[in-house]
Amino acid sequence: MFSGRSGAAKLSIIIVVGLIVLKVVVGVITGSLSVLAQAVDSFLDLFAVSVTFLAIRIAARPADEEHPFGHGKVENIAAVIQAILIFIAGGSIIYSAVRRIQTHAALEMTEAGIGVMAVSIIASIFLSRYLLRVAKKEDSMALEANAHNIAADVYSAAAVFVGLIVVRLTGLVIIDAILAGLVALYILKVAVDVLRNSLGGLVDVKLPEDEENSVRAAITEHFGREVVSFHKLRTRKAGSQRYIDLHLVMPKHVSIEDAHNMCDHLEKDIEEKLVHTDVTIHVEPCDENCDSCDLTCDERKE
Repeated sequence: MFSGRSGAAKLSIIIVVGLIVLKVVVGVITGSLSVLAQAVDSFLDLFAVSVTFLAIRIAARPADEEHPFGHGKVENIAAVIQAILIFIAGGSIIYSAVRRIQTHAALEMTEAGIGVMAVSIIASIFLSRYLLRVAKKEDSMALEANAHNIAADVYSAAAVFVGLIVVRLTGLVIIDAILAGLVALYILKVAVDVLRNSLGGLVDVKLPEDEENSVRAAITEHFGREVVSFHKLRTRKAGSQRYIDLHLVMPKHVSIEDAHNMCDHLEKDIEEKLVHTDVTIHVEPCDENCDSCDLTCDERKE
């Protein structure tokens, strides 16, 4: 029921809605700013999860006439929206923390706040780990951003949990506001990280070096037998879909059929190393500079 991208998004919505209800009720009862700040953060999580769910459905659509490269970048856009929401959450918590320090408002029934934070920590740990596992398996940028968003709640809820215990033991209400501010700073850092990762796909940043090295290894293993060299390797990613194109240099007098078979072999090899990959290869003849070539072909039967 909750397997795959859509199932993970549905599970996120259910858990986040439950946490919002708990945090709002307890936040109002106790008057705890840090608990209410957590409720605001969870409400933004709900919006972010909804955006993720919609983005996953759109990104899964096959390529069409107007979108020949598919709809994968919708996931990057969803991740950017989540980053903006996280920024808003952090800013609103900082503002509320300053107001709390100015008004010196008291806290009531801190035990209830401690209890709901414990529930929030357990639920967020479970959800963030599950989302990250599905995101890695499905290679989903939107789900990964959502997982980091929920993971931020684990640390912030833990800080609030500890803070409420200290308030309960010492009566220092200002600790609630200070911890809310510290939580907000961490949330802003998460927003910067999510924004940096998601924008990379929108501006066609190349694939990570280890992935490009996998492409190079798939080609160089044929050096000295069928392939002379390659150049103009270009890579990019849209959502979970990788796009790779390169120029492959082969012996000048090789047949079209042999060149085609080599390209098919390389495309299959690369796609096995990197999932969700579209490979385009342009074949070029060698320049017949045999002195710099290790390949034995029809021109140089040595």
